[in-house]
Amino acid sequence: MNKHISSNNNPLVKQLLQLQSKSKLRKTSGLFVIEGRREIQLALDSGYNIETLLYADGISQDALPQGVQRYVSVNSGVYQKMAHRGTTEGQIAIARMPGHHLSDLNIQTLNPLILVAEAPEKPGNIGAILRTADAAKLDAVIIANPLTDLYNPNIVRSSVGGIFTVPVATGSTEEIIAWLKSHNISIFAAALDQAESYQLTDYKSPTAIVVGTEDHGLSESWLKSAQKIVKIPMSGKIDSLNVSVAAGILIFEAKRQRGF
Repeated sequence: MNKHISSNNNPLVKQLLQLQSKSKLRKTSGLFVIEGRREIQLALDSGYNIETLLYADGISQDALPQGVQRYVSVNSGVYQKMAHRGTTEGQIAIARMPGHHLSDLNIQTLNPLILVAEAPEKPGNIGAILRTADAAKLDAVIIANPLTDLYNPNIVRSSVGGIFTVPVATGSTEEIIAWLKSHNISIFAAALDQAESYQLTDYKSPTAIVVGTEDHGLSESWLKSAQKIVKIPMSGKIDSLNVSVAAGILIFEAKRQRGF
């Protein structure tokens, strides 16, 4: 018989709220929160371990995803306390993080297309990058020198499930450069100086497109390691694009050249 919760003071509810707000607890426990029926199903489909699914009163158990370890019903007041969005179909879950080391990446194709983002600061940008990576069906996204944990709730929400559907790894700039070279993947770094238009570059062989932050760009290590430095020509007075927008332009040019 499924458990029922009717109090915001329940230990499980308190744990979920803390996992939403405390990065340190996510890291030490290896747990994080997924909000929304679609996102929960995408996580399950990608092999994530869902430990607990909490669902609002009135939700039919037939509508709940299969493969969850524990189901807990909650009253509407408790659910509203936990949920950040109004369109989650009354479902929120606690899940376990998989590994995201470079050694965990399993590239299936002989001609991979990978995006590397160095030190992205804003969770919303990371989520948007993952959403774009899913749309383009990239082979992997690699975060260099991450400044926030991958399971920040804002990343999970803004990726609309892309965090679950795209292979993701993290590492230092030096580790990632060494990994790319060991796999014979060409590095194309996005920068403004000494760069050619991104449209003049051939991305049809194994490729890593590397983007940096809007404020600081890429570190010197990437620029020195790149086979080419590419830029997106701009006609306005502002000389930088949002990193997720720039990544999308470069990714879909590479996909266009590859015939999608």
